[in-house]
Formats: sequence, C-alpha cells, structure tokens
Amino acid sequence: MSSHMQQSQSRSLVDWLSYLEQIHPVNIDMGLERVGAVARRMGLTRLPFKVITVAGTNGKGSSCAMAASILMAAGYKVGVYSSPHLLRFTERVRIDGAELSDSEHCAAFAEVEAARGEIALTFFEFATLAGLWLFCRAAPDVLLLEVGLGGRLDATNVVESDVAMITSIALDHCDWLGDTREAVAVEKAGVYRAGKPAISGEPNPPATIASEAARIGASLRQVGRDFHGDEHDTGWDYHGLNHWLGLPKPALPLMNAVTVLAALESLGLPLAESAIREGLASARLAGRMQRLQSEPLVIVDVAHNPHSAAYLASQLRKMPCSGVRRAVVGMLKDKDMAGSLAELDGLIDQWFLASLTGPRAATAEQLAAALGDGQGPAATFDGVSVAYRAALTASSPDDMVIVFGSFYTVADVLAASV
Repeated sequence: MSSHMQQSQSRSLVDWLSYLEQIHPVNIDMGLERVGAVARRMGLTRLPFKVITVAGTNGKGSSCAMAASILMAAGYKVGVYSSPHLLRFTERVRIDGAELSDSEHCAAFAEVEAARGEIALTFFEFATLAGLWLFCRAAPDVLLLEVGLGGRLDATNVVESDVAMITSIALDHCDWLGDTREAVAVEKAGVYRAGKPAISGEPNPPATIASEAARIGASLRQVGRDFHGDEHDTGWDYHGLNHWLGLPKPALPLMNAVTVLAALESLGLPLAESAIREGLASARLAGRMQRLQSEPLVIVDVAHNPHSAAYLASQLRKMPCSGVRRAVVGMLKDKDMAGSLAELDGLIDQWFLASLTGPRAATAEQLAAALGDGQGPAATFDGVSVAYRAALTASSPDDMVIVFGSFYTVADVLAASV
C-alpha cells in the first residue's frame, strides 16, 4: 500500500471534509468533463439498480422523502442521496433512512482520491462520487438521486437514470442557471434521458421543458395533462397510469406527492396501494414545516426563495395563531431576499433578522433593507442563535415563532435545540 493511500485511510471524517474544502479553488465549477472522467474510472455512470433523478427549484427533498417512504413501505431497499445537510455530513447518504458510519464515508473518500489522480474536483463533485461508490456497495433496489444545482451540468447527471423528474421551475441561482424560467427549465431538463420517462411536476411549465424533452428523445409526462391529483375533504385521488383513490394527505407538499406517484408508476416496480398510503402518511423531512415545540409553537422551514416562501405562507394561513407571530430570518445575499420576505406580508407581527456567516451571507442590515415598508417592526442580530433566543424570550405560550430563510438558519436553530 502506498504512503498516500495509508495517509488517506487514516484521515478522520473531519479531516477529509476540511481537505475537500481546500482542494478546489471554487465551490461551484459547472461542467461534467472532470467529474465524468473520474466517474467512468470508478465505474459509476451505469449503476446496477434502478435510479430516479430528482431535479427542481424546490421540492426535491420532500419528493425524495415521500418516494423513499413509499418504496420502503413496499419492501424495497432504498438509497437517498441529498444535499445540503443540516447537522451532519453523513445525512447526505442514507440507506433505508439510516446514515452510514464516518469510517464508511472515509473509505469512500479514499477511493475517489485514488481514482481522481490529477483531476481537480469541487467539494460537491467529490462528495457525489463518494456517495455513488457507497450506494454501489450497499446495492439498494432503488436510488433516489437529488440534483444539487440545475441538472444538465450537475455532478449527479453523470449517472444514467431510469426515470427523471422535475418538481418545480422558479428563479434561483440565476448566475448559474439563467434569469428566465425558460432558461432554468433547459438546465433542469438536462436530467432527462432518451427513451426514458421524463416527469414534469411544474404546473405552469415553460415551453422549453417540452422542447428539451423532445430534443433529447425522452418520454415526457406533464402534470395536469398526463397525471393529476384531486384534493377533497377526506384526502386526495391520484389519476395517471394508475388510479389511486382516497389517499392520505401528506405532511409534505401535496403537489410533490402527485409528481412522486407519477415517477414511481413510471419506474415499473410493483407497488401495493397499501404501501402508497402508508408511505405518504409517514413521510417526514427535517427542516420542512418541522415543529420543534409547542407553547410557543416553533416551526422551522428551509424556504429560501419566493417560490418556497409562498408555500410556507400558504401553510401558515392554515395555522391560526391567537397570539403574536414572530419570524427569525437569515438568508444568503445571492437569494431574492425582498421577494422571499414579501411572500409573508401580513403574516408576521415581528421580525428577528439575523446575520449569517460566510462569503455568501447576508447581514441583518441587508435583510432589514429588503423588508418592505409596513411589514412590521424588525430587530437585527449578529447571529441566528441569538435572534432565536430573543424571539423565544419575547414569546408567550399562545405565540408562534417561524424560523426560515436558509438551510444554514434552520441548522443553527436545530443545533441549538439538540
């Protein structure tokens, strides 16, 4: 064994993650040439199990959670690759809902390091290849592969999938993906594959989704045309290749559940209706409309753009509050702060605005400037945890505290609540 390999195998997970942050000069370096070359060396482009690639501006995590829950209820072994993580890096790779050990991740990193040779990889590319190697070892029946950014040039797109789905199309990451929904849709549709089912759950699809699917030769199935869900008082009904009636309303967005069922029925694996019911009823996802406590009620949600903030607002309207609603917000400065905050206009009585840390962080003062006139009083804080403590201290049992704006914001509160 070479001294290089001995050194790499003796590293701790903390050491590895520190190393990965240092080996590439930029966080995002779009393109599949480098990561694809290493993936081919490692035999990771065609995997020996079913793969569903999940792209979209919002709803990827919720969709993976519901799909995994349904598939596990049906007795399948399921892998989920997701990002970013909230508290632990190991959250990104799960087998049947369970994280793998630090040592398994270290072994995977050593394999990627040995295979990459002279090729530079970003943190996400390195982590994605390591995740794919771990899934090959675990051999699930189905892998749910969540796209990191966009689709066409994302590291996850080195894999040939059996079904690809897009949850939603909205403006986010405009520097990378374009500043029109049509341009963003082209990037997302890059996950579609010739001759394979291509699922679109975007209810107002840009024309470029269909034109890209046609150019690629994928078999497009569009919500509202090829499948749909009907909500009623006692539940909801799914209509697509199959008709599943009287399903339970999930704790996660129903619009994503509709798209998930379209993807699962396109996969072709047998699915009992009882597994669909059980999976939908039990699916949960950390950081999405997650209740941390009651009296005062504390809700955390990773909404970080206008589209996801609009969903958060729709949920809050269903949750009457007899007291005061306070919001703890921290955001990244490359997000549409004003547009996101405006979606909660009229729902928040007091704002607790927090500065995040890091090169992309927005300050509390920048958030205050983005807050519209008449949106309620706002106080600024140096960090999320101090803003959260201040909001809790100010709250009575019948009040509500909503924490949102970024994965980093929610992670800070979850860490403080552990």
